[in-house]
Amino acid sequence: MARILSTHALHPRAAAMLQGAGDLVVASAPDADTLRREGRDADIIIVRAPLPEALFSEAPRLRAAIRHGAGLDMIPIEAATRAGVLVANVPAVNAVTVAEHVFLVTLALLRRFRQVDGDLRSRGWPAGRAHADHGRDLAGRTMGIIGMGAVGRAVARIARHGFGLDVAAFTRTPAAVPEGVRALDLDALVATADVLVLCCPLTPQTRGLIGPERIAAMKPGALLVNVARGPVVDEAALVEALQAGRIGGAALDVFDTQPLPPDHPLLSLDTVILTPHMAGITEESMMRMGVGAAEEAIRILEGGLPLNFRNPEVEARYRARWPATA
Repeated sequence: MARILSTHALHPRAAAMLQGAGDLVVASAPDADTLRREGRDADIIIVRAPLPEALFSEAPRLRAAIRHGAGLDMIPIEAATRAGVLVANVPAVNAVTVAEHVFLVTLALLRRFRQVDGDLRSRGWPAGRAHADHGRDLAGRTMGIIGMGAVGRAVARIARHGFGLDVAAFTRTPAAVPEGVRALDLDALVATADVLVLCCPLTPQTRGLIGPERIAAMKPGALLVNVARGPVVDEAALVEALQAGRIGGAALDVFDTQPLPPDHPLLSLDTVILTPHMAGITEESMMRMGVGAAEEAIRILEGGLPLNFRNPEVEARYRARWPATA
């Protein structure tokens, strides 16, 4: 029977789908050493934690690494390809979930929710209510979006049709910019946006994309919302700008180091909303991602190729390892 290792527990519907396809095992811990040890005899790995490169040269039965979600930075694709292992993901299924989170935290920043709630609880009604005088409307503002994948397009759609915002975007794929959204170059976008939303993947080109100079070019009072990956932003430069009050605030779901260290300076700032890499996680999205990953696992175990095949150059090597799939 095939062994299916998941780095984390799956939605019950996904787990039930896999029970007939193989022996589903949840890793005892999601750290690299544990995954390397427990993944050595796996046929399929479902991925919600970074996989160590060494795993792929030590797992002779491994057919596929399937990302539970869209982002592929947790899978060392080159190592998988060298080892003849398929890589797949489940794109777009949590795009609306992430987009809803963007507006949740944007409105919370504009209306000073953290300060209102904290002072109401600790200092009473008048102290909480006093913050309302400094709240700001979302209406009439410009939202700038970096990245026009499924998440970026979902954010743009809600911004335009839900809130009537002026929406601008930067993307390396101009054809992806929806009608009614202005395409700008990156520096113009950063300087224009009242709310700058990062939705791009982490690549060598996007690492450090929002560095000290671009943070300095943001409007006074502008907000930064990062639902991409932590290293897209120069975290030290962002902390400095927030501490100095040069920008209005930030909502961060991702960080350079995860989990966020307990002594991190971001934790002491009232103008920041922090969430533990959960923008795309709800009960519904977990079901969609889990079922999508399970469908890919079953498809591969039955001899097919993944629907969302992310390293197609591996096919010949994979079929040489598994001739019955040819």
